[in-house]
Amino acid sequence: MPKQKKVNFEKIYLAAVLAFIYVPMLLVIVYSFNESKLSTVWGGFSLDWYKKLFSNRELGAAFKNSLIVAFSSSVLAAVIGTSGALGFRKYTGAVNSAAEKLAVFPLMMPEIITGLVFLLIFSAVNIKFGLLTLVIAHTSFCVPYVFMVVKGSLSQLDDSGAEAARDLGASPARAFFDVTLPSIFPSVMSGTLLSFAMSLDDVVISFFVTGAKTNTLPIKIYSQLKVGVTPEINALCTVIFAVTLVVVALYLGIGKSRGQRR
Repeated sequence: MPKQKKVNFEKIYLAAVLAFIYVPMLLVIVYSFNESKLSTVWGGFSLDWYKKLFSNRELGAAFKNSLIVAFSSSVLAAVIGTSGALGFRKYTGAVNSAAEKLAVFPLMMPEIITGLVFLLIFSAVNIKFGLLTLVIAHTSFCVPYVFMVVKGSLSQLDDSGAEAARDLGASPARAFFDVTLPSIFPSVMSGTLLSFAMSLDDVVISFFVTGAKTNTLPIKIYSQLKVGVTPEINALCTVIFAVTLVVVALYLGIGKSRGQRR
């Protein structure tokens, strides 16, 4: 009797999960080129919604705010996270373990709680809600990403190069910028790009700390969803998806180059 082929349920399950995740995204991209205003009816190929998107000043201002917040918070997170990882490097045992757990804790905290806490703090100290409060809040949840990535890189870093530089008369700062920083720079950039993507995507925390006249792009999209989705929103989501792909590609490329250097 011929052998019966076994059904590979693992591949079927994986295909089903991937389809569940990516098919809706594919539909959004396809309907962003739809000539019809109805997202459920195909009226022909058109780029009109992209033209309207790039001529929409409100969406443009929201996108500009998102880029400002994401860039500022990711750069601040890179400085704070890298400094923290370097500072806790000399500690071992319980102190190092406690620092790692504290660094991960903001990622485990529900975003609605984090947003509410910042809302209460900013209200108590009378800080005007706007770009400043957005940058502060976004930096707080971006720091752990940089901290954990850089900390992992530092754990595998050989100190002989920095020690040799010190023996040759270099100051601690000179040894850091000439030897240590170039060695961990790919990790710093990886954490920074990841922070940028997470900040650009945030809705919940931004909703609590944004001002009345300041909108980020995710909040703007969320507010427009309440009155109905137009292909203009589909075009916007497609652009964001393309930007995210570029950031992820850069993140993976930097990570690959870091692995090859090791």
